[in-house]
Amino acid sequence: MNRHSTFQLPQHGQALSEFLVVALALLPVFLLLPVIAKYQDIVNSTQMASRYLAFEAVSRNAARSSWKPEAQLAEEVRRRFYSNSDAPIKTHDSAGNFSAHQNLFWRDPKGDSLIKDINTDISISFGPAKSPNRDDAFEAASDGEPFLEHERFDLPAQGIYTANVSVALANLPGGLKSYEPFDQINLSIIRSTSVVIDPWAAGGPEHAESRFGGNPLVFPAGALKGANSIVSTLVSVIDMPGGVSSPALGKLDFWRDIVPEDRLR
Repeated sequence: MNRHSTFQLPQHGQALSEFLVVALALLPVFLLLPVIAKYQDIVNSTQMASRYLAFEAVSRNAARSSWKPEAQLAEEVRRRFYSNSDAPIKTHDSAGNFSAHQNLFWRDPKGDSLIKDINTDISISFGPAKSPNRDDAFEAASDGEPFLEHERFDLPAQGIYTANVSVALANLPGGLKSYEPFDQINLSIIRSTSVVIDPWAAGGPEHAESRFGGNPLVFPAGALKGANSIVSTLVSVIDMPGGVSSPALGKLDFWRDIVPEDRLR
């Protein structure tokens, strides 16, 4: 009799058992992956919608006297960014709460839309305080305060324009452990975009000179303009061979950048 024999447990099916244990732990993660992808897609659409609002103000603003009404902007955002992907771009085209006007990818595991009511769960606002009034969209930049204190510069004082888009998403169905806490989180997605509508750019050299030329705080040499004729006379009297051009005292146009004609064609 062999007294040194050992007893070994059967190992058939051990790998399968380990796989099932690991799969059970990872199952909630796999179930949430499609939902997270849908959330990320809505986040991207919300970011693009806020950019649309901001850059709409670049082309239509107070300087052009053509602000687009807030209600129309909200209508366009809902239809063009939160409706079906092949929605036509038409004026005054509203999105409805039916399948033909919904993004079919944005649905929960039961097939219900993640945006219950497209007309109430998607809202736009303006400014850091998220006001529904467009007049509150502007916030003056701190580096512009020295200029804004002087109306003589003829600079717009509106500052930075901020547009916000908010989307309230429906909770996931309850009763499944893997969906917690998304079954009661009341998730809202908010994205903002800020732009400077008027960067204080001048319409040309004459426009820039008219803004700053007469202000002694910016262009102190402008006070010498009155002595320009006297200095020109003295220069012409003592003009030496070779020619000496008369100085352009107090004149900003002397410093203009001249672009050759052949470069303008």
